[in-house]
Amino acid sequence: PHLAALVLARGGSKGIPLKNIKLLAGVPLIGWVLRAAIDAGVFHSIWVSTDHDEIEKVAKQFGAQVHRRSPEVSQDSSTSLEAIREFLNHHHEVDIVGNIQATSPCLHPSDLIKVVDLIQKEGFDSVFSVVRRHQFRWSEVKKGENKMTEPQNLNPAKRYRRQDWPGELYENGSFYFAKRHLIEKGYLQGGKMAYYEMRAEHSVDIDIDIDWPIAEQRVLSFGYFGKEPLKEVKLLVCSIEGCLTNGRIYVTEDHKEMVSYDYRDIVGIDLLKKRGIQVRLISERDCSKTLSAMQLGCVAKVSATNKLKVLKDWQEDMGLSWKEVAYLGNEESDVECLKQAGMSGVPADACAAAQKAAGYICKSRGGCGAVREFAEHIFLLLEKVNSARKQ
Repeated sequence: PHLAALVLARGGSKGIPLKNIKLLAGVPLIGWVLRAAIDAGVFHSIWVSTDHDEIEKVAKQFGAQVHRRSPEVSQDSSTSLEAIREFLNHHHEVDIVGNIQATSPCLHPSDLIKVVDLIQKEGFDSVFSVVRRHQFRWSEVKKGENKMTEPQNLNPAKRYRRQDWPGELYENGSFYFAKRHLIEKGYLQGGKMAYYEMRAEHSVDIDIDIDWPIAEQRVLSFGYFGKEPLKEVKLLVCSIEGCLTNGRIYVTEDHKEMVSYDYRDIVGIDLLKKRGIQVRLISERDCSKTLSAMQLGCVAKVSATNKLKVLKDWQEDMGLSWKEVAYLGNEESDVECLKQAGMSGVPADACAAAQKAAGYICKSRGGCGAVREFAEHIFLLLEKVNSARKQ
């Protein structure tokens, strides 16, 4: 049977405009779940259902196919079930739908693989995600009612200690898998049902976790970053024009060139060095005089007609794996380097090809703090590496 992953990503949002493609830890929100779905390797097709051009563009960048949903199922009042049924009406080849929530960025491929096994090997008709919570519930007393609240799941005289109580299972909304015949009858849950319990730290829901910085910290700690484990970065290679500088060149009357840079980026380079990370610079132009004036103390290669060759030479000379190399670029000439490096980033104003190839998109523009921001991103991921080692 044809198993399709389907992510619903409407353009309208009452809370955060275009929330589904807003950058979360340097990756469009929808990109986190698409990466997990693709790397799970269990779906015959992966789709994003949307009504918005920008969401379509991002979905395709991450390797998904796009179903353009109709205005009728793109309203604030439209339900997920309505959008899924419309999708099935246009895709008769699909037998099972795995509806994955775009706002669950800590979803891992291993969860999806296990769910598919429940359907394909154990014969369940529908499977949905839950999380275990240890919360005591009380009955609601409405204003004006003259009555007392009552305990719902506890005896106040014998309150459980957390370690003595298994807790309760709650839907966390990360995904709902169901066979076509159920959905056509109007159900996402039915037939032979099963739940799949996700780890609490993976149950991050941006619809609830409105504080974006907190959500970013959760994702950096518990998100899925790819099939290969992260390694400690030992080399950062940074393109000069458009990353360290804003790409503008000022020419004086006596034909001298001037560029500007942000002091925050110089601090970022110093911080990287203090953490034992080498920083090297690369440019297609001969900007030797500019580098000399900046006094950064970094190895640099100018007039580099083949950036990837330079990067490979440095990587081999230092005896590093690609996972130990980070690259910050912004132009088409950086694309192959961005794809090769274990950790890659671009400024906010990088060209479209570079943004597509990068793993992290800075909020800062080139020459305006992007190097410092990418350095902070590297430090956060190194904390994740060190935490994994301790575990």
